[in-house]
Amino acid sequence: MTEYNTEVDAANALHQYYQKLNDEISRVVIGQEEVIRLLLTSIFCQGHCLLVGVPGLAKTLLIHTLASVLDLKFSRIQFTPDLMPSDILGAETLDKDRNFKFIKGPVFANIILADEINRTPPKTQAALLESMQEYAVTVAGQKYDLDKPFFVLATQNPIEQEGTYPLPEAQLDRFMFNVLLNYPAYDKELDIVRSTTSDEEVVTQHVLSGEEITYFQHLVRRVPVTDNVVEYAVSLVHKTRPFTDRAPDVTNEYLEWGAGPRASQFLVLGAKCNALLNGKYAPDIEDVQAIAKPTLRHRLVRNFKAEADGISIDNIIEKLL
Repeated sequence: MTEYNTEVDAANALHQYYQKLNDEISRVVIGQEEVIRLLLTSIFCQGHCLLVGVPGLAKTLLIHTLASVLDLKFSRIQFTPDLMPSDILGAETLDKDRNFKFIKGPVFANIILADEINRTPPKTQAALLESMQEYAVTVAGQKYDLDKPFFVLATQNPIEQEGTYPLPEAQLDRFMFNVLLNYPAYDKELDIVRSTTSDEEVVTQHVLSGEEITYFQHLVRRVPVTDNVVEYAVSLVHKTRPFTDRAPDVTNEYLEWGAGPRASQFLVLGAKCNALLNGKYAPDIEDVQAIAKPTLRHRLVRNFKAEADGISIDNIIEKLL
């Protein structure tokens, strides 16, 4: 791993690595620059990410490509209605000497792709909770630490709801970002079709190792932040809580529940990382606003009036900003 003389040099290096990562991933996944930025932000903040989009928008390909350019161990778990917690965590089995031996499951990797996470029952969804929060799993009373860095990148299909199990609020809150994938623009889709219907295979290069990612995660936390930026982030979260002293009319009218303190923490942490990725050494209010929607959209609960009036969560966040 490269040694940096000052933290300014390290911050400059992270900005350059971000550009390299973006360029390398964009060779495979075309037209999703904003999604790539948010994914990398969550990784450098040691957070987890939920990707929501219709089929065919390269959610799985994006995460697989991300794992390859980061030179990390990758596991894909296809969530299905019959998936059991032991299929994720692992299980104890008897060896030939009739001694119990723990066989590690696919969660023992650096990047976990939880594909269509809402297709499995809550019991299996909950098997990820401890690993996402504690970076460990407990099986038969024995605790096993996971390798770091560790990220859960989950996908959801927003269209088909039959036979699905919506994620509980407690688990949703553990995801740093809820990222929406939209259809590509016309010119981008032309490029996608041309590149994916040819016989040319794109081979990505490793850009960062796990040790370097861990170093930059600590660097992000050491970024200085002014009081006014912290106050703005906390004030924004307080505005989402209906019928409190800071709640505006739009919150009281359209929200049932607001965001908790974890949202404030992720807003400040994400703003720090967003500043570094853009070549700055400290975040400002614009950096908080840049990551406000993916941080808040899965932490706010609309009421019936909002649904009846066709007011989306993103509409409410825009008004609060």
